Amino acid sequence: MGRERRTLRGVELQADRVAELAHRPVAQLRRRDVAIALLTVAAEDALTSLPAIRRGLLAAGNPLSAPFWDSAEAILQKISAHDATFGDVHGWLEATGTEPTAIIGLHVWEEPDARSPLQEEMHARLVGYLEERVAAGEIDPDELATGNEEARREYLAVQERWMTTPLPDGRVPMTVLLDEQDEAFLADWAAADAEARAALQAVLETVGERSLPTTDLSAAVAKLRVDIARPGWPGQMLVSFSGRTAEALPADAVELWLTLAASVAAPQGDPLSEEDKEFARAMEWAEDEDLDFGDALDDADGDDEPDEMSAAIAAVCALDHFDWLAVMSALVTGGPGTPASAADLARYVRDFDPDKIIGLSLAVSAEDDDFPDEDAGDGAELDPTGFEDYDDFDELSIEGLFLHVTSMWSVLGAIDDDDRLTPLGWWGLPEAMRRAWTE
Repeated sequence: MGRERRTLRGVELQADRVAELAHRPVAQLRRRDVAIALLTVAAEDALTSLPAIRRGLLAAGNPLSAPFWDSAEAILQKISAHDATFGDVHGWLEATGTEPTAIIGLHVWEEPDARSPLQEEMHARLVGYLEERVAAGEIDPDELATGNEEARREYLAVQERWMTTPLPDGRVPMTVLLDEQDEAFLADWAAADAEARAALQAVLETVGERSLPTTDLSAAVAKLRVDIARPGWPGQMLVSFSGRTAEALPADAVELWLTLAASVAAPQGDPLSEEDKEFARAMEWAEDEDLDFGDALDDADGDDEPDEMSAAIAAVCALDHFDWLAVMSALVTGGPGTPASAADLARYVRDFDPDKIIGLSLAVSAEDDDFPDEDAGDGAELDPTGFEDYDDFDELSIEGLFLHVTSMWSVLGAIDDDDRLTPLGWWGLPEAMRRAWTE
């Protein structure tokens, strides 16, 4: 039997071609092998190939099952009609009984061409384990193919148990995969920090020297020390964002201000502990509903809502390098008096064109102490494609995120009562941003 046959319409797969792709004899082919092979060709060609593949498997004593062939025909027709989603296709692949579920716990499998060697190894090990479970009758692919929800839940449970059980060499699949994922995320984030920092430097170079307004700084820090010394907002909000206690904050005025300002863009703190919440209640500086993070509220839906600190940290963390660079660019170039309300900041993000910044300085000197070679790369060339386009920009949502930022900037004296940038903010916010993108 030929491996594949050319027709007027395209390619018709044969059973031995499927076996070649799967690296096993026709008599030992699994449903997953056939499914993957069918997805390598156009849906119309795959539909045409179904009878030939089925005959080849039958001749080899490996007929698979009617539910599988029915499900294959159904999904291929859906693909051919352009009605199939990625979830539909992957769900059908998972229903073969030996394809790992796309998301298991906190782990997400990358697509085959994007998997790391570790992901490839663990994925292959899990596939082998699932094949053993199918052979032992512990997984019934027909139940999966027909959409049995209980079978799908058990199928996921089988995978979760394997992912959290040590291998013979002592490694726990879930642990090593998440560790690798964390390392990759941190590396990507550090690269984004370096690129954003270099872009900000390009903007700063166009405006020249920005003098430290010492009188304004002294007044702002004096007020900050009073706020920090007493419980309640706004002082405790800034202290919590910094991840320190009030006693551990720097004594130097410049360091104190920059530490707190940098933490507004890069929170280092966590939601309040239970002890902090009890103290807050005793001092009556926060309402219970603002403190009961994770506790059910007495409403009809029983929804959970985060406390104010958790909500603020979550909102700020939702802002990315693009957002901050857009805002810093507008404020730096505008100078003192630039509008800086939450609505203004959202507008700056909406209108931001990173190409204009990249064009200001295509390279940052490798000798610049603020931008060392190991952080920014040789020559530190700025790639405008590194910042994502906002095709579905939601200005109101971005404004809501920046409300937490502007409330703290106001306390810091970076913006005035009219939500305009102050001389202190013009000097300090870019310096704080550089610090946030360096630490």
